[in-house]
Amino acid sequence: MEPSAFHEVRTSAEEAFASGYYCAESVVLAVARFQGVESEIPVRMATALCSGQARTCGPCGALTGAILAVSLVLGRTSKTDSVEPAYEATRRLVGEFEKEFGGRDCRTLLDGCDLGTPEGQAMFTKQGFVLRCTRFTGKAAEMAARIIAQARG
Repeated sequence: MEPSAFHEVRTSAEEAFASGYYCAESVVLAVARFQGVESEIPVRMATALCSGQARTCGPCGALTGAILAVSLVLGRTSKTDSVEPAYEATRRLVGEFEKEFGGRDCRTLLDGCDLGTPEGQAMFTKQGFVLRCTRFTGKAAEMAARIIAQARG
């Protein structure tokens, strides 16, 4: 698959984020569309994963959205199917994301910002973290699309 296709997924996720979708929603939407899945269900499933799991300082929503996208494509459809394709792709994704950004949770990635507090919300705005989150969102989508394509051979 052409590297430009992965860049298109990245751009799609960044555009979705800029349009008002949140991080996890944007990633899963972009990757699902790239895979030919046109449904609101993946986006709905990703909503509570946004903002570090509903502003609890948990894992980055862009990363968890990418993991959800990996499962959408490589996940099991039967209890007898192997989990390894999805697990291996997820391990690669998490490793690449951490290597690229130095962490995997919102508080670390946003310099201690706690999105669950009014002070954290103000810090997010004042520090312009939306630009950083746009980068996390786009890159997570691109990584997921590439890893999925490689796993599918």
